[in-house]
Amino acid sequence: MTERIAIVGGGKIGEALLAGLIQSGKQTKNLVVAERMSSRAKEIADEYGVLVTDVASAAEGAHYVFLAIKPDDVDSVLRQLASADDSADSERVTVTLVAGIPISRYENALQAGTPVIRVMPNTPMLVNEAMSAVSAGRYVGDEQLAAVVGLLESVGKVAVVPEKQMDAVTAVSGSGPAYVFLMAEAMIDAGVALGLSRPQASEMAVQTIRGAGLLLSESGLSPVDLRAAVTSPGGTTAAAIREFEANGFRHGVYEATRACAQASAKAGHRPDVEGLSGANGRRTDSDTP
Repeated sequence: MTERIAIVGGGKIGEALLAGLIQSGKQTKNLVVAERMSSRAKEIADEYGVLVTDVASAAEGAHYVFLAIKPDDVDSVLRQLASADDSADSERVTVTLVAGIPISRYENALQAGTPVIRVMPNTPMLVNEAMSAVSAGRYVGDEQLAAVVGLLESVGKVAVVPEKQMDAVTAVSGSGPAYVFLMAEAMIDAGVALGLSRPQASEMAVQTIRGAGLLLSESGLSPVDLRAAVTSPGGTTAAAIREFEANGFRHGVYEATRACAQASAKAGHRPDVEGLSGANGRRTDSDTP
């Protein structure tokens, strides 16, 4: 059966998902985007050859509706989705990529029994290397969950987790790219301080992080094993690791991820986010469109 997929929001994450779906073989005639900014809507239509329309029209007849929007826009979009006139034989699955808003808020705002799936993606989705965590609402069937996981796999890897783990997911993978970027910044600045030009230091740091990530992903070895392989007793790497540990590197990572998880939990329980009616919830920093 050909399934219609709607993406609400034509920002970077929405566009990345659209591009990934097309690359995975989805036909453009079965894809539709809702984007309110006319200039952006034209860009997407011209670039990908898909229909770009309003929320209600995009959702009508859609089997899956992905919300790639900011928390500020959730209230308005949910009202439009609730009023969408779906065909009787189509059970629409709402998939939210919005950070900080629990599944129950969508279930309460939409038609009773609506299947809702919550996703925490991250920005490597822009290069088809996302790590997305997925949690299913109470009305989601196994086949529906499997189908959404398959769609998200077009832009990276997917893990299914209970919603109670979403704050931990945010701390590790949702905000995780920022930690790596911060490390890259520090390595580049250190290289410049040691006498390298900034372009030289940038190229070396970026390629080192890229290569290390691929090695970690593809070697089958643990981070401990890989670090030990580089660290000769009494050698140069050992001297660097000793300074990292002396300056609390590992403790800093623990504390940073804990603070991130706490901030995520707090964002999910703010009255302005939970109520949705008249919501003015700000996005968290963890890669929401």
